[in-house]
Amino acid sequence: MRVIFMGTPDFSVGTLEALVEAGHDVCLAVTQPDKPKGRGKEMQPTPVKAAAMRHGIPVYQPKKIRDPQCVEELEKYHADVMVVIAFGQILPKSILELTPYGCINVHASLLPKYRGAAPIQWAIIEGEKVTGVTTMQMDEGLDTGDMIMKTEVPIAEDETGESLHDKLADAGAKLCVETLKALEDGTASFEKQGESPTAYARMLDKKLGNIDWNDSAVRIERLVRGLNSWPSAYTHWNGKVMKIWRARAEADSGKAEPGTVLAVAKDHLTVQTGDGVLQVYELQIPGKKRMETGAFLRGYALEEGTVFTRE
Repeated sequence: MRVIFMGTPDFSVGTLEALVEAGHDVCLAVTQPDKPKGRGKEMQPTPVKAAAMRHGIPVYQPKKIRDPQCVEELEKYHADVMVVIAFGQILPKSILELTPYGCINVHASLLPKYRGAAPIQWAIIEGEKVTGVTTMQMDEGLDTGDMIMKTEVPIAEDETGESLHDKLADAGAKLCVETLKALEDGTASFEKQGESPTAYARMLDKKLGNIDWNDSAVRIERLVRGLNSWPSAYTHWNGKVMKIWRARAEADSGKAEPGTVLAVAKDHLTVQTGDGVLQVYELQIPGKKRMETGAFLRGYALEEGTVFTRE
């Protein structure tokens, strides 16, 4: 099929690569404008742009996809279908209906669960055991279009936002290729979505990672895993932000104030929460790399009775 591909971050790249490998004619890659990064603020291409350039695919980077000239530009390519995965802008009806097969979206959840911008991380934070990928026919709603195919991906007990991102990216790439084949063969079926049983998977921000020690240890541990590697869960110690990268929840209960360090062991800290305790095994303070808690304790004095705070 002749495909216009729309995507921006790393999550989209695997699907682009899979479409090319499957023999589809990806005639255009549409992605967000380049942005300055690093200390030098040099303009960096999006991951999708970099991948498209490696394959010699033309790239189009509109600031606002809703501008009328965007439709005119896309029409020039006479595509059969548009594949959209984490593009980053809401598409108008004129683009949704531009090609014979419309716009096919690859969404990183088992719709109608976790519609929204951050389904991967929220599935972990909310304690799901299984998630997956859904392909759907896009409509004007936010992740509300008719579902075409799904594939499930189990969530491991030590799953992080980063590891699940990679698993779902791979699963989504394979599912997208299968979906286009079904569309082309005329065997695709479309299922209406019902009401979502979960809250909207809102976009992540740094404030979300500010640990409330009154929460349960289980909830905090899931927050740590879900926000690894961005934006990370964190607390405050000695006037510094301390990021927590790896932890384990235990049912042991204590009578200390939530946030209090109950014990300092060789390789971890035990912190009181609102329900249970959290054992911290990997952390980071400003100006330092991520480190095992044991290595941190050999360089810094942190005693029992220390209280971690939200501010």
